[in-house]
Amino acid sequence: MNPLQSSQLPAGGGTEGRCLRVATYNIHKGVRGVGPLKRLEIHNLGLGVEALDADLVFLQEVRRFHRRDARRFARTWFGWPEQSQADFLAPEGYVAAYRTNAVTRDGEHGNALLSRWPIGEVGHHDVSDHRFEQRGLLHVPVQWQGMELHAVVAHFGLIHASRVRQVERLADFIERHVPSDAMLVVAGDFNDWSEKLDPALHELGLQRAGDPRGRWPPTFPSRVPVFALDRVYTRGLRCLSTFVPRGTSWARMSDHLPLVAELEPA
Repeated sequence: MNPLQSSQLPAGGGTEGRCLRVATYNIHKGVRGVGPLKRLEIHNLGLGVEALDADLVFLQEVRRFHRRDARRFARTWFGWPEQSQADFLAPEGYVAAYRTNAVTRDGEHGNALLSRWPIGEVGHHDVSDHRFEQRGLLHVPVQWQGMELHAVVAHFGLIHASRVRQVERLADFIERHVPSDAMLVVAGDFNDWSEKLDPALHELGLQRAGDPRGRWPPTFPSRVPVFALDRVYTRGLRCLSTFVPRGTSWARMSDHLPLVAELEPA
């Protein structure tokens, strides 16, 4: 039994019914801490992703490889996975899509989508606003319940002006690559500390998933969450509910908590 599965995580719909469960999670590259206190969390994150029981999992800060950390953790109890983190985190029966956003001295990282449903051609769009932050959109068509749904994984910048321009680039991307009548889910870490992006995203026809009272559950920082940085926006779908798993184990694995939303066709 997965120790992270609990009453805080309602059972998912699996491949039956008309409810689509999506989750978005910034996994902090699978490690936590700095210096001698740095620890490998990717194995615990695998249990966490499985426990979410989501149809689609939108992941940010995912690594395909990192030479320094691979050497550092090679001799730990579980060790650095031989697979890319996206493939490693995909539960049995899921397919993983991944594209790099940023190249660093010892490796790289980017966005991933884990899907319980068949996927189409994977696309990537660079939305970097300046050379200090490499950002991208991962686009994956998904065949869900005999219908095509478009999933876009996003990770926006730390500067508000950059995020505004990235919304504009997202708008251009959607116009060029997503049919106007298609269901669309855009999810990820928007870094919108000041809660200013919603009007611009609403202009794109995107609605933010929240509870019936219009509240947005906070996900950052994971130990004492205050900010709702991790979000799900939809078009052609309505939100039934949202939840954020809490507890010591979830707080330990990343500086973000996952956000889970239950959706159905509008």
